[in-house]
Amino acid sequence: MTEFWDAGLVLVILLGSSALGLFVRPLLSERHRSREVIEFVQLVVAMVMTFAALVLGLLTNSVKSSFDKVGNDLRTVAVELIQLDRSLREWGTETRPARELLRTYAAAAIATTWTGEPKPPGDYYPTEVPTKSGWYLESSVMGDMLEHIEREIRELEPHDPMHRRLSVTCIAQFERLMQTHWRIIEEPGSSISTPFYVVLVFWLTVVFASFGLNAPRNILSYTVIALGGLAIASAIFVILDMDTPFGGLFSVSSQPMRDALAQLSR
Repeated sequence: MTEFWDAGLVLVILLGSSALGLFVRPLLSERHRSREVIEFVQLVVAMVMTFAALVLGLLTNSVKSSFDKVGNDLRTVAVELIQLDRSLREWGTETRPARELLRTYAAAAIATTWTGEPKPPGDYYPTEVPTKSGWYLESSVMGDMLEHIEREIRELEPHDPMHRRLSVTCIAQFERLMQTHWRIIEEPGSSISTPFYVVLVFWLTVVFASFGLNAPRNILSYTVIALGGLAIASAIFVILDMDTPFGGLFSVSSQPMRDALAQLSR
């Protein structure tokens, strides 16, 4: 849960900057606390706050779009698995090895991606696969399954016009499945630029420091500042968590793959 700690760090930075503003305010001379100076500071802070709010909105929209795209691609994979399995089933008993591999692939994908959820019943699939980046689709085990499925499909010998058409259909469906497979591999990477994220936190730090400079010295003011910092930190947490669609509190649903597995198990 690195997203939680990152959001917590942002909260500490924002509240720390407000506390610094509260500490510095009594040290300022009277001319630095005049009404003209305060209004000028508020004007500049309003400009910075507008930029920060705009960037937060853009980040949220970008991450949500990426999250939805991964979810749509996952549903596409589930549909393509079902379509390929039905075409193989229509071929006959010769395609049983390929269909069993498809079922194994779907079950392994569920077990190794959504590790916090119940695994599919049975012991015919690997529940853990070695990966280089922590993403199951890039593992050699899952890649070997797809290569084996492709080999089984391409080695089918059509004996009549119907099977020749089915052969072309199965190959085309498998190629579409592979295209979506590789698209999902490329999508879960972080879409947030670290320098951009640091600049955003700096802007928010300036805003909260000004809150400390201008806030009245009472409990209500301090509570409102704390709630504001908590609100910003929670927004940062949601953005960072949704940027990793297969982990964290907000994750892509496994239901499409489970529905596909149910169809493949018939």
